[in-house]
Amino acid sequence: MPEMPEVEGLVEFLRGRVTGLQVSKATVSAINALKTYDPPLTALVGSAVTAVDRHGKFVDVSTDAGVHLIFHLAKAGWLRWYDALPSTIIKPGKTPIALRVGFDDGSGFDLTEAGTKKSLAVYAVRSPDEVPGIARLGPDPLSEGFDRATFGALLTGRRTQIKGVLRDQSIIAGVGNAYSDEILHAAKMSPYALAATLTDDEVDRLFRAMVETLTEAIDEARGKPPAELKDAKRRGMRVHGRRGEACPVCGDEVRSVYFADNSLEYCPTCQTGGKLLADRRLSRLLK
Repeated sequence: MPEMPEVEGLVEFLRGRVTGLQVSKATVSAINALKTYDPPLTALVGSAVTAVDRHGKFVDVSTDAGVHLIFHLAKAGWLRWYDALPSTIIKPGKTPIALRVGFDDGSGFDLTEAGTKKSLAVYAVRSPDEVPGIARLGPDPLSEGFDRATFGALLTGRRTQIKGVLRDQSIIAGVGNAYSDEILHAAKMSPYALAATLTDDEVDRLFRAMVETLTEAIDEARGKPPAELKDAKRRGMRVHGRRGEACPVCGDEVRSVYFADNSLEYCPTCQTGGKLLADRRLSRLLK
C-alpha cells in the first residue's frame, strides 16, 4: 500500500505538473471506486487546478471551481502518468483503470488497481473534511507542531501493541504496514510492545526513529516520477518485505509473522532480544 513517503512523492510530482492546468476530462471506469455523487465528477471539467496536497495517504487536487478531486490508492492502486494521454476508449470491467483524468495541455493520468479486491476510492467534494477517512485522521507526524510531547501524549494509556498504534490512521496519519516495520526496526523495538508501557527513553527513541525514517524516505521519493516510486520504496526497506534475508544492521535473519490482515517483518536480534515472536493468530503474543 502506498504510504506517506510515496504519496508525498506523487503529490510533489503532480503539483509540479498540473497546477494551473485546466481539467479536460474526468472519467470513472470502475463505478464502485467513486464514493460521491454531489458534486458530480463532471464539475471538475473546465476548472483549473490550484493546488495539490496530501492528507495522510489521500491525494487532494483542488480546483478553482471549489471542487476537490481526492483519491486513496488503497492496497493495490497506483497512478500512471502520461505526457500525452491515450485517446483509447476505456471499457468498464475490461481494464485495471479506475479513473482517467486529462488536462488541457494533452497530459493526464490514470488511477489503476490490480487484483480482485477493489478498494481504491475516488471522491469529488467541496471540502476535504467531507471525506470520512480524512475527517478522522490523526495528526501528520511530520507536520509543524508535532513534537515528542505530542507523540508521547498519543501513546499514554493505550494498552495496544505499538505496531497497531503506528498503523492506526486516527492516531497518526500516513504510516502503514511497511513504514511501521521500518520505524520499529530503527527504534530497536518489538512490534508487540504495549504503547502504554513504553519508558520515556523508549518513546524518545521511537519518536526519533519515526521522524528520521519518514524524512529519509520522502527525500528518496522526491523528484521521482510515479513509475519509479514503488521500486525506490522497495530498495529503501531494511526489514519490510525482506523475510529470510540478512538484517543490514546485525546480520540476523529477518523474520515474519502475521499481524491483523498483513504480515510484519522484524529482526529478532535488533528488536526482541533474540526471541522469535509468536504468530498472532496461533498463540499468545510476546511483549
